Amino acid sequence: MDIAVDLVEVFLRVNGYLTLSEWQVQTLSERGQWETLTDIDILGVRFPGEIVAGFGRPGPEAVDLSVLDPSLLIEPNLVDVIIGEVKEGEAMFNPSIGHEETLKTALQRLAWLYDGEMALVCADVARTGVNYTPARGGGQVRTRLVAFGQATAPSLNVIPIGYILERSQVFLERFEDLMRSAKVSSPVAATLKLIHKSGFDLRKE
Repeated sequence: MDIAVDLVEVFLRVNGYLTLSEWQVQTLSERGQWETLTDIDILGVRFPGEIVAGFGRPGPEAVDLSVLDPSLLIEPNLVDVIIGEVKEGEAMFNPSIGHEETLKTALQRLAWLYDGEMALVCADVARTGVNYTPARGGGQVRTRLVAFGQATAPSLNVIPIGYILERSQVFLERFEDLMRSAKVSSPVAATLKLIHKSGFDLRKE
């Protein structure tokens, strides 16, 4: 797995997203042959409600382990769907991520969530980068394109890689006791844990 994609996936999972990463979109060419249109770097979905990193013992000594990064701009009663493009360089989108085939391939796996026409969702996301649609059972589904890479500040459609690294430091400090016993399989998560344990600070001065 690409190291930048791994970092983004760790960030989203820590914040309560279910994810799929690095899968190809196939399309029929004009010659009638199947070919790869693009890769979807990351697809994430987060359901409403508080996500906790772990549960402490009940009572006055209980520890608040709730997790939610402000850059994700989560709203109440919102299902957040992210179709992400991950770059080590400038945060930007490949033109193919907005193609109808790409969006349909990504969102067909989540179609049950939407109480609306998927064609309209795809068209809106392709045109503006975000769509709000009623969710099945209440609330809303926000579907958005997000570019992860080098950028000055987070926004609805951009989250800087540098910001994710800094927030990883904050997370490891806040949940140091919990993470001490946690075993991680992600190479990026293991590296971040080692960097923190070694006393290095990833945050800018």
